[in-house]
Amino acid sequence: MSTMPAPNPSANDPRAKQLFDAQAQDYARYRPTYPRELFEWLASVAPARGLAWDCGSGSGQAAVGLAEFFERVIATDVSPAQLAHAVAHPRVEYRVAPAEHSGLPDACADLVTVAQALHWFDRPRFYAEARRVLKPGGVLAAWCYHHFTGAPPEVERTIHRYEYDVVGPYWLPNRRLIDEHLQTVAFPFAELTPPAGLHMEAEWSLAHVLGYLRSWSATQRCRDQAGRDPLEAIRDELTRAWGDPQVRQWLRWPLYLRVGRV
Repeated sequence: MSTMPAPNPSANDPRAKQLFDAQAQDYARYRPTYPRELFEWLASVAPARGLAWDCGSGSGQAAVGLAEFFERVIATDVSPAQLAHAVAHPRVEYRVAPAEHSGLPDACADLVTVAQALHWFDRPRFYAEARRVLKPGGVLAAWCYHHFTGAPPEVERTIHRYEYDVVGPYWLPNRRLIDEHLQTVAFPFAELTPPAGLHMEAEWSLAHVLGYLRSWSATQRCRDQAGRDPLEAIRDELTRAWGDPQVRQWLRWPLYLRVGRV
């Protein structure tokens, strides 16, 4: 195993950007989408519905959801490859920019969102940038998701073994914040309590689950560093546990949020 980078690398770190670029197509195709209820609530607590900045937008899953409720969405990411796979929307403008230097004017945004990306940022610098960009009373919302439920128990056990044993050594250290559901991260804002029970749902086949696992950064790092496909270690076991590969299962991911007002 190679030497790990510092515990809190920014997404500007070339090693992180390479991961984003390499998995861009799989990320866009195989990640679950966020529920409308999340964006509806965020719009309700924002001071207005003019501009939302979606930071670390990836392939734009959150940006498109925000566009239903905000007049304009600017979605930024350091990875041009990720943004190249983003869904086009007339109210969403995609830009290549780091979280810590958005290029946005002062006090222009009503809402800043970070979906499944806060662990990549230089957080003190990003928080300062969010304070600069947000209007007085503006809201910063960060969230993540982790394990899904709804599949046969043996499927969930096999994926757990894959995550922690097979590709466990290949996660970057900052990924522990996802394990901790962002609850241990410093968040220097006046916190708001989100609605209980926010979650994502999707009806997936076995092939889609395998694509989801392939989109993980640890899967990509294992392939790059060990020269092997780590999914081969669990493919047969996962297939037996799933049963008929054509059967689709309803899966559910709880969302874990940190939301605050400046």
